[in-house]
Amino acid sequence: MEMKIDIRQQVKEYVLSTFGVILTALGLVVFFIPNNIAAGGASGISMILHRMVPSVPIGVWLYMINALLFLLGFLIVGKDFSFKTIYSTFALNFFIDFFDRLLSIPKYLEQDLMLAVFFGDVLAAIGMAITFANNSSTGGTDIIAKILTRYFHSPMGTTLLIVDFAIGITAGFAFDIRTGMYSLLAIIINGITIDFVLKGLELSVTMMIISKKPEEVKKYILENLGRGATILKASGAYSGKDIDVLYVALRRRELGEVLHLIKNIDKDAFVIVTEARYVLGEGFKRIDRVA
Repeated sequence: MEMKIDIRQQVKEYVLSTFGVILTALGLVVFFIPNNIAAGGASGISMILHRMVPSVPIGVWLYMINALLFLLGFLIVGKDFSFKTIYSTFALNFFIDFFDRLLSIPKYLEQDLMLAVFFGDVLAAIGMAITFANNSSTGGTDIIAKILTRYFHSPMGTTLLIVDFAIGITAGFAFDIRTGMYSLLAIIINGITIDFVLKGLELSVTMMIISKKPEEVKKYILENLGRGATILKASGAYSGKDIDVLYVALRRRELGEVLHLIKNIDKDAFVIVTEARYVLGEGFKRIDRVA
C-alpha cells in the first residue's frame, strides 16, 4: 500500500513538473526569444550564442549547454543529480525547441518590450515555481552557481543572481543596450514573481533523519546545500543504543534532493518530513521582517 501511494505521488510530481516546464517554455518562446530578452539561465546564454552563430538554433544550443553544465557538475561539484532534475532540464530544452522550430507557435514581435517582459515573466515564473514546488529544478545556471559557490564560498542565491545578471549585461553587448536593460529587468521581475508564487505553492519543511551514516548526510547538507543542521542526542527505545538525530529545515524544493541523497547513502534510514508554515532565521526569512 505504501509503495502505491509513493508511486502516485511521484507521477503527480512528474506531471506537474512537466506542466510547469511547458509554461516556462511558452513564456520564453512566445515573448523572450523573439525579442532577444536574455533573462538569465541557460536559455539566455543560448540566445546570445545564437546571435553569434545564427546557423545553430537556440534549442540545439540549449541541449549542448545543459549537457556541458551537467558534465561539469558531475566532475567538479561531484553532485548526485536527481533524475527528476535531469528530466525537467531536458524536457524544457525539448519544449523550447518544439515550440520554436517544429510547431512554430505565434510570437510576440511588437515593439513594446515592457509587455513582452511582463507576460513572459508571468508565464516563465509561474512555470518555474510549479516545477520547484514539485521537488525539481531546470538545472542551467544553477550548476554554474554551485561550482562558483564551492570555490568562493559565497551564498548560493547571491551567486546565482550574479551569474544571471552577467548574462543580462552580456545581452546588452550582443544585441543592444536597450535589450540588455530589459533583460536585467526581466531577471529581477522573474525572481520576485517566482518567490511570490512559491509562497502560495509551497511551505518550508523540517526533517528528522535517523541514519547509520549521519556524518555523510550532515556533510552534504552543510557543504552542498549551504543549510545548517542540528544534532539531537537520543537513544532508541527498543535497542537502548545512543543515536544522533539530524534536524534540518529546508525549502520544499530542496527536499527531493536530500531524500535522493539519503536513499543512496543509507536506504534503511528513518526520515520524518513535516511541513512548516514559517521557518525564520539564517538562510530563511529574517524574524524581524515578519509582519
